[in-house]
Amino acid sequence: MGYASLDLTGKVAVAVGGTSGIGLAIVRGLAEAGADVVATSRSSDHVDAAAREVEERGRRTIRMAADVCDRSSLERVLDATVKSLGKVDILVNAAGTTKRGAALDFSETDWNAILDTNLTGTLRACQVFGRHMIERRFGRIINIASVASFQALWEVAAYNASKAGIASLTQSLASEWAQYGVCVNAIAPGVFSTPLNKDIVNGTPRGKEYLMRTPMKRFGKVEELAGAAVFLASDAAAFVTGEVLRVDGGMLASGVNQ
Repeated sequence: MGYASLDLTGKVAVAVGGTSGIGLAIVRGLAEAGADVVATSRSSDHVDAAAREVEERGRRTIRMAADVCDRSSLERVLDATVKSLGKVDILVNAAGTTKRGAALDFSETDWNAILDTNLTGTLRACQVFGRHMIERRFGRIINIASVASFQALWEVAAYNASKAGIASLTQSLASEWAQYGVCVNAIAPGVFSTPLNKDIVNGTPRGKEYLMRTPMKRFGKVEELAGAAVFLASDAAAFVTGEVLRVDGGMLASGVNQ
């Protein structure tokens, strides 16, 4: 049996929420593996900066801002990508938000906003781009779950619920869409210091507890997520679907650490 390649040359990827943090790190990794990549978010300036990074790696892209809470904006990204680059083979769902607060007093407005971005937003993008993939009988979808998909993080109940939902949604779509050649997987990052959470984890008691619970005793570097994404997007993962791949320094594997 021949070696299944990690080379993504000739593939076209769209990364929703791909202009910062984890999403941007994955965009860089996919481009370095050979894919043409469209990185989108609500900020046109961030979109332009991410597009320049793709082009600096010798790949093609287009510049399209979009909001994961606005289905029509995702449809416009799909249409423009197909028109310019011919197709979409790979979808990365990296848009996310969080807010800390005790569950007892957490407002429904904040709850709904987090679920709408993190969970329903992932479903929207999967529906929009998944239909295109199903029609072509090929696709690779990579959702961003979390260690919070499996364990509760303190005072972020809405975030926890959204990420648990992503793990379940990933399995549901994987089981429905495998017959059409579409693989749906997720990456569950451990603790990475990103613009989204840096104030929560850097030099705080919460951050110290994360480090205590992580056998590698450090936070992840966002570039360390790129390899998992390239694998799941590649021919090497052709028989992998419904997987939630943990990239967490051993956090979920550990029990007592001292």
